[in-house]
This record gives sequence, C-alpha cells and structure tokens, in this order.
Amino acid sequence: MDWVFAAVLGFALGSIPFGLILTRAAGLGDVRQIGSGSIGATNVLRTGNKGLAAATVLLDAAKAAVPVLVAGALWSGTEGIAAVAAVAGHCFTPWLMFKGGKGFASAAGALLALAWPAMLACAAIWAITLFVSRISSVSSLVTVVAAPVVVWLMGYPQAIAPLLAIAAIVIVQHRANIGRLMRGEEPRVGSSAKP
Repeated sequence: MDWVFAAVLGFALGSIPFGLILTRAAGLGDVRQIGSGSIGATNVLRTGNKGLAAATVLLDAAKAAVPVLVAGALWSGTEGIAAVAAVAGHCFTPWLMFKGGKGFASAAGALLALAWPAMLACAAIWAITLFVSRISSVSSLVTVVAAPVVVWLMGYPQAIAPLLAIAAIVIVQHRANIGRLMRGEEPRVGSSAKP
C-alpha cells in the first residue's frame, strides 16, 4: 500500500492552486481569465506582478518536492510515484474541475527532490533555451524532454520512468502552446497574451 499513500500525498499537495490563491489574495482577480488561462507562474507574470510570479514558481515547485521527500522518508522506493502524482495534481486539480497549470514548475520541484544534480543541469538547459528562443513554452518543453536523458547520463536510473511520465503530462498540457508554435503565434517572454 506504500505506493497508494505516496500517490495520494503527491496528488493532494500537488493540487493546491497557488497561482490562483496568490492572485486572488493580492486583489488581481482570477488568473484563469487572462493570457493562457493557466494557473502557473508564466500566466501569473502576465498580471504584471513579478513577485507573485516568483512566489508561484517556488510554491509550485515545493508542492512537488515535499511529497517526494516525505515519500522517500516514509515509504522508500515510492519517490517516483509521489513525483508523478504531484505533477498530475497540479495539472488536473480537483478544486478547479480537474484543470490546472502546465506542470513545469512542479516538474522542476519533483526533479530537484529526485536528483538535485540533474536539476542543476536541466536548469542550465532551460536558461539557454529561453535565452535563445525567448519563448517560455519552448524552454519548458525542451527541458522536460531532456530531463530523462540527463538523469540517465548522470547516473540516476530510478528517476527515468517518473520523468518520462512527467514529460508526457507536461507535453499534453502544452498542446495549445504547441499549436501556436506551429502557427508562429506563440508569444515571447515579455509580451502580452490575449485572453
């Protein structure tokens, strides 16, 4: 039953919609009504409040890292299950009719807890890709696809399967972005996105 406990913990913590909570608490309304409609940090940034966007990144990462660490301490070997469940909880939160964010910040938090050296390498990949493309979705997609390869090369085979599952979730959540990229309509960092 250990894997069930890990999955429930991961999904429960992952489902907390911090982006929506923070923007509403700040009096900025419903973040789902602007930009991409996501509750993630990139969309929170479109409110113009960089502090809230940064807080959203940290909290969305933490809500995936914490269950992985707890699962490792209480139910050894279930860390990957907790990681996937946390990202799934963020993307398909029951509090928002099973809609949520794109999953990248939570994926980063999960990777940090699973294999922090690999997280540093993936952070470099993300930063370089963002610098070159200036498109948030491109850097996110490239990084989640690269993550399983990175952990394999760096000697963390136990993280490969969870990261493949997480990459699949994040890619599905970015399907609208992928469509806009194919049409050349995806906004660049710093530009506004129409509702």
